[in-house]
Amino acid sequence: MVARTPTRERILYAAAELFRRQGYAGTGLNQVVAEAQAPFGSLYHHFPGGKQQLAEDVIRAGGVFFQALVTAVYDAEPNAEAAVHAVFRGAAETLAATDFQDACPIATIALDVASTSDPLRRATAEVFEQWTTALTERLDDQGHALAVLAALEGAFVLCRAQRSTAPMLAAGEMAAAYVRTTLAAPQRPAGHVAPRVAGAEPVRG
Repeated sequence: MVARTPTRERILYAAAELFRRQGYAGTGLNQVVAEAQAPFGSLYHHFPGGKQQLAEDVIRAGGVFFQALVTAVYDAEPNAEAAVHAVFRGAAETLAATDFQDACPIATIALDVASTSDPLRRATAEVFEQWTTALTERLDDQGHALAVLAALEGAFVLCRAQRSTAPMLAAGEMAAAYVRTTLAAPQRPAGHVAPRVAGAEPVRG
């Protein structure tokens, strides 16, 4: 007999799916517990802070999961250019396969709450910072990492609006070419400090 997934995990998964597809504001708690096949009272048992606490947990759990997924795709490739290509191509394939519903699990919430809930804005900012750090480790430059991540997130928005993978594929071509060009540039001298990006700490080469 297969064990049933614990209630808390079912609620988190259901909320993550609904937030990603409908946004934070467009998702009600009744819909979450119905999707999770859980009693309504169990939501406040596991998330006493209500919808905001649920969303914070979804953001952080989704951030870890998505980072692991993307880095697995990235690290399987032989070089940075091929890795960036693979990430964008995989994102395009996922969008097409899910009828443009499964986009970035963090960006949809971030767009919803950036001006209305500072705790949720901070949670999304922390996840994006973690992703930037992981990509900086692979590209050896924080500015390059931010540029690639910004291209990916922007492409998600355009793809969903246009119901087309063309923006993602175009962004992938651009990002891969950008990585190829920047990595082919002369190596920076030891101790060089990368140009400061507003709101971020400088990265030493």
